[in-house]
Amino acid sequence: MTSSLHPSQLHQHLQMYAYAKWSYWGSLIVSLSLLSLGVCQKSGVKPWVLASAVGTLEVGRKHRQTAKLLQESLGDIDRGSRLNYQAWVKTQTQPTAQLALTVGSFNEDWKPENLITDPVEYIQKKQKHVALVGGTGDGKSTFTQYLSSKIGGRVIVYDSDAKPDDWTWLSQADVIGRKGNFKAIDTAMGNDLKTLEDLVELRGEGGDNAIAGRERFLIAEEFPILVDECDNATPWIKRHAKRGRRYQQFICALAQNDTAENFGLQGDKDTLYSCFVLVRLGQFGRDHARTKIKDPQLEQWLKAGGKKRFMVDDSPCELDLSNWRTGATAQPENSQGGNDQVQILPSAMNEYEQFILDWGWQHPGEVLKARILLQASRLFERMQPDEVRIIFASMADRGLGEVKGNGDRLGWRWSK
Repeated sequence: MTSSLHPSQLHQHLQMYAYAKWSYWGSLIVSLSLLSLGVCQKSGVKPWVLASAVGTLEVGRKHRQTAKLLQESLGDIDRGSRLNYQAWVKTQTQPTAQLALTVGSFNEDWKPENLITDPVEYIQKKQKHVALVGGTGDGKSTFTQYLSSKIGGRVIVYDSDAKPDDWTWLSQADVIGRKGNFKAIDTAMGNDLKTLEDLVELRGEGGDNAIAGRERFLIAEEFPILVDECDNATPWIKRHAKRGRRYQQFICALAQNDTAENFGLQGDKDTLYSCFVLVRLGQFGRDHARTKIKDPQLEQWLKAGGKKRFMVDDSPCELDLSNWRTGATAQPENSQGGNDQVQILPSAMNEYEQFILDWGWQHPGEVLKARILLQASRLFERMQPDEVRIIFASMADRGLGEVKGNGDRLGWRWSK
C-alpha cells in the first residue's frame, strides 16, 4: 500500500499512525494511574475516578484500533518510513523532485489465464453470497445493480447514508435507513431473520414450490457501520450466509475492507470464505493481486483496465458496465437462447414498467400474473390487480411484450 501513496500522503499517514500508537499507550498509563488512585479514595469520590479511568481506557482502545487500521493500510512501516525520509531529503535538495514507482514495461495484449467474463455465472455456480469490497467511485452501486438484475428477486437496500439520488433504480420503499435511521434497519433485519425461519418451515412442509415467488436480494451498504449500530446485523449475516441461498434469500454485503471483522464475522474467517464470493474493486483488487497473489503483471493489467477489471476471489474479471442501462439497446434472451436487439428508451418508461420488463428478461417465456407481481415488490403493494393488468395491456400496445389471457386471468410475458 505504501507505494501507492503520494509522499505527502505517506507522511500524513505515518504521523497519524505515530499519534494513534502513542495516544493508546498514554491512555493506558493514565487509566492505570487513575485506577490505582481510585482505590485509595473515599467512597464518594471513588466512582468518579473509576469512571474517568474507564473513559480514558475506552479512548485508548479507539486509538489502538485506529493505529491497527493505519498499519494495515501502510503495510511495511519500516519501508514506509524510509520512503518518507527519502521524500523529505529530496524536498530539501531538489524542491521539484517527486518519488516515482518504477515498474517494468507492461504488455497491453497480455491476458490472465484464469480470466472470468461472467461473474454472475461464477457466483451462481459457487452457490454463495457476495461480499463486495470497494472504495468511493469504484462502481459498487453499478455492480450491485447489475448483480441484482441477473439474480432476480425483490431488492431491498439497507443504507444509512443514502442520498436522494442513490439507488434511483429502486422505489423509495425499498431503501431502508435513510438519514441515519439505524432503528429502521435493525427492525427490518430482525424481520428478515423471522422471514428466514418462516421459509424454513414452509419448505419443510411443502418443498421448494411452497417458497416460490419469495426470492429476495438483500443489499447491506457499509456493513461495518451496521455491525456497530444494529444488534441484528451480526446474526443477520451469519444466518443468511449459511442458510439463505437454500431459501432464495441472497445477500450482498458492502465494505471498504475484506477482513472478517468488517463483515461482523470476528474470528470466523471460514464463514467469510466458505459462504461468500469476495469481489474486490479498484485499488482493493490491485492490492490483492500484489500482496496475496504476488503477481505484479496482474496488478498492472487490473490498473490498465480501470473500473471494468477487478478480482472475483482469486480470479481476475473483466466486465464493462460503463454503458450498462445507460444506452438504448438491451439484449434479453429469448426462449430459443438467442439475443434480440430491442430498442428501449428509459425516459419513456416509468419505474413500474421497468420492473416488469426486468422480470420478463429474467424469466423468458414465463407469464407474469398480477398476484405474482404484487408479492414480488413493495413497489406495487398499493395497487389493485386490475391496475396492474392495465399496465400489462399498455406495455403490450407499445410492443413491450405481449398479454396472455383475458379478464382477471390476463398476464404478461416478454416476447420478441
